[in-house]
Formats: sequence, C-alpha cells, structure tokens
Amino acid sequence: MKQDTSGSRPTPTLEMVAALAGVSRATVSRVVNDVPSVDEDIAAKVRQAILAVNYTPNRAARSLASRRPNSVTLIVPESTSKVFADPFFASVVQGVALYLADTDYTLNMVIASEAKPEKTRAFLLGGNVAGALVVSHHAGDRSWTHLSDYIPMVFAGRPLGESASYYVDVDNEAAAAGATRVLIESGRTNIATIAGPQDMPPGIDRVNGWRAAMAEAGLDDSRVEYGDFTLASGAKAMRRLLGSGKPVDGVFVANDQMAAGAYTVLQERGLRIPEDVAVVGFDDDSFATSVNPQLTTVHHPIIEMGKKMAEILVDLIEGKDTARVTQIPTSLVIRESV
Repeated sequence: MKQDTSGSRPTPTLEMVAALAGVSRATVSRVVNDVPSVDEDIAAKVRQAILAVNYTPNRAARSLASRRPNSVTLIVPESTSKVFADPFFASVVQGVALYLADTDYTLNMVIASEAKPEKTRAFLLGGNVAGALVVSHHAGDRSWTHLSDYIPMVFAGRPLGESASYYVDVDNEAAAAGATRVLIESGRTNIATIAGPQDMPPGIDRVNGWRAAMAEAGLDDSRVEYGDFTLASGAKAMRRLLGSGKPVDGVFVANDQMAAGAYTVLQERGLRIPEDVAVVGFDDDSFATSVNPQLTTVHHPIIEMGKKMAEILVDLIEGKDTARVTQIPTSLVIRESV
C-alpha cells in the first residue's frame, strides 16, 4: 500500500475503496468515471466507500495540498450554438466575472458535451480548478453529477437529483403564476402556454405555475406546447397551438427567446399583439425589447444570480459557512404585449 510521505496515514487508493465496497478495482474506476453500465446499487456502495476513505480521483487531493488552484470553472452542458445564441449565458458570465474581479480567482468556461462527459469530469477532478459553477443543467447530465463530493460546486437553479447541493434560484412557479394572472386580469380566457424542457427545473416549475393560475381562475389548461428555450422552438410551438383548432387569446411563454419566436408566427398569420393575442414572457432579456410591441415579461435577475453563485462558491472554497439555497426575487415588467 502506498504511504503518504507527509504523515503516517495511508493515501486513499482505488484498491482501498474496492475492498471496502466489496467490488473490483475496475468497478470502482467505472463509478469514478461515471460509466452508466454499473448497477446503481453497486455504484451507491462504491460512492459510500469513496466518502468513507476520503478518496479523491485523479490525484486532485495531492495537487490541492501542494497548491490551491486560483481558477473556477463555469460548466454549461449545452451545445456551443445554443450558448452563444442565448443572452442568459452572457448575463451569468457577466455576474460571475463582476464578483470575481475583486478576488484572487479567475474564471474559465467549459461547454460540456454530454457525448463525452468523462472529458469534463477528468478536467474538473484533475486538480485544475478550485470549484465549479453549473448552469442550464438537465436530468440525465453526466458531466457534473456527484462531483460535489470532491470539489465545491454551486448551481444556477435547483438541480434535479442533487438534493444536498448549493444553488441560487428564483421562485419560477410563483413568478409564472403571476405572469399568467396578468393575462387573466386583462380578460383573456383561452390562455395557452409554451413551456420549456421538462428535464429542467425551470421548464417544470414554470408550466406548473401557469397551471396553478389557470386552476385558480377555473380556466381550461389543455393548451400546452413545449419548446427548448430557443427562438425556433417557440415559433414551432406557436404554429402547433394555432393549428390545434382551439381558440387562443393569450400565451404565457417560458422564456423571452421562445416568445420572440411566437411573435413571428402570430404576425405572419395577421394576428395583432395584444389585441388578438396577448403574450407574456420570462427573463426580461434583450429579446423582450427587440420585438414590436415590446414584451411584458418576468424580470429574472440573471446577473445578480451569477454574482451570488460566485460569492457562495468562493465561500465554500475558503471553508466558510453558507446557505445551501439562496432565492432571489423576481418582478413583473409591464410593456405593450398585454
């Protein structure tokens, strides 16, 4: 067994983990690298053993003992084209950079491919970074799951399946319900929604908020179509709504980018906004003010979210106590689309 030259305690090894978990060294390696073929019960035993012996993969522990990295990584499990088309990501980066400017930490960014999650995991566990921030995460992502056992991590929004995580969020459900009530109070009764992806907490919570407001008003909540938070998906969803045969006089859209896509379809069909169809979005980004008429929307304080994520991550890296959940308030911005 290898001995740690700096003291009498043995350095944790794969073999120690394997012995404690009652599995082979190869099985431990597969769990560490998040290979999906390992039975979940076995993987859980291995993860418990990893924590018990304080094993850290890829020599990160020895690297961090000799020199603490001064960089943090922003992980984005999305395609490159989506990252650079969506103003959400630029606002998060701006917020993170604003906070880190007054610290000794620098920021790098990894656009993580779920086709090769092991590449991202190897980078993060290789002693290269002091901590990580994760945005736009989905159920089923494997590039970052369970890594909070080894390095400090903070999420933008509630992560699915990572109950012990630190995260910064808004009350998406309450904000969506409030946005829907604006449509109801304007006299709309045939209110549809273009919801976001249902493998992401904001997509789930915002459609739930719309449903809650519709139920509260005793209105039909069957007019639902889904998009992926992109302009094109918003347009496609609006076409499906108009082609459903059900009248639509209002739409709550789960982000402004999809709302802009819905605008193009409504206007192509000769429908006036808001006279024929009122529209409310979510985010209050550049898409909200680039459309005509300008979009009534939920202000999502994304820059502030980025700043708070960075603050919490630095506190974790430096061993300070911090709240696991931080919620930032939203507000409704009334413009011309209702």
